[in-house]
Amino acid sequence: MTEMTRLQQRGVRLPRTERRAQLLAAAQRVFAENGYHAAAMDEIAEVAGVSKPVLYQHFPGKLDLYIALLESHVDELVKRVQTALDSTTENRQRVPATVGAFFDFVSNDAGAFRMVFESDLRGEPAVQEAVDRATSASVDAITETITADAGLDEDKARLLAVGLVGMSQVSARFWLQHHQSMSREEAVALTANLAWRGIGGGFPLKDA
Repeated sequence: MTEMTRLQQRGVRLPRTERRAQLLAAAQRVFAENGYHAAAMDEIAEVAGVSKPVLYQHFPGKLDLYIALLESHVDELVKRVQTALDSTTENRQRVPATVGAFFDFVSNDAGAFRMVFESDLRGEPAVQEAVDRATSASVDAITETITADAGLDEDKARLLAVGLVGMSQVSARFWLQHHQSMSREEAVALTANLAWRGIGGGFPLKDA
């Protein structure tokens, strides 16, 4: 029996932060199963085991709930990237750690990464802003590290950071769809090697 089910059965009165987390978990389940447009606040309240008035006390509408959930996923991704950067002072190790952060994010919860990278609500300004932050905050963190440790000016460091973020998230999403033939460790190593050494340095042409 899950924790959510136990809470539903007991009718436990939760502190506001715990109730909010419970509602977000229920919303994630409903959005993942039905998509945004088909998801209903009634169903989210039912899954969470609360009345609709309780749900509306925390989130005025479905879009507000969706954005709050999206923001939580963005925060998780940015935290993973920052933790990877802080995990070592060796830049050679920081690259695979950072690449691995994106692979872990996409494989940990498919619904989370799809909301961040494949949201069908990008026409909503608040949604687009949150989606953009997933990239910009990651780039900012990597840029700061490169500037401090590699002696590059900010423009060059930012360009490298954008490249690493783009490569990592696209490779991670591709791997998730085709990972049966390759382990997470091998995929991270290949991507990180490319990022660290470049195609020419890491994969020289073979003699004919």
